[in-house]
Amino acid sequence: MTTQDRVERKKRNEMLTNLRKQHPERVKISQAKLKEQRSIRKTLQQVLKTKPHTIPQLAEATGLPAHQVLWYISIMKKYGKVVETGLDEDYEYYLYGLTRETE
Repeated sequence: MTTQDRVERKKRNEMLTNLRKQHPERVKISQAKLKEQRSIRKTLQQVLKTKPHTIPQLAEATGLPAHQVLWYISIMKKYGKVVETGLDEDYEYYLYGLTRETE
């Protein structure tokens, strides 16, 4: 890391520290939201560890609304945490499972 990189990093950290001080409520809300999102992803991963599931099955198992499960599964798929593993027995819904690196 060059000296210029260190200076830029220090400036950025100071700016972020000042913003956090100026907006403590916003920071608190954002941190709570991130904690909730992490918890939801972890819950979905725990269910998917047993076997592949469809969106409706995941919604039922977690108690989350299906549209919210779909959103999280889409994001997890985008970042390589989840893959489509086939279709359910009625050929209506995709089954989703964890990738090897996520297990």
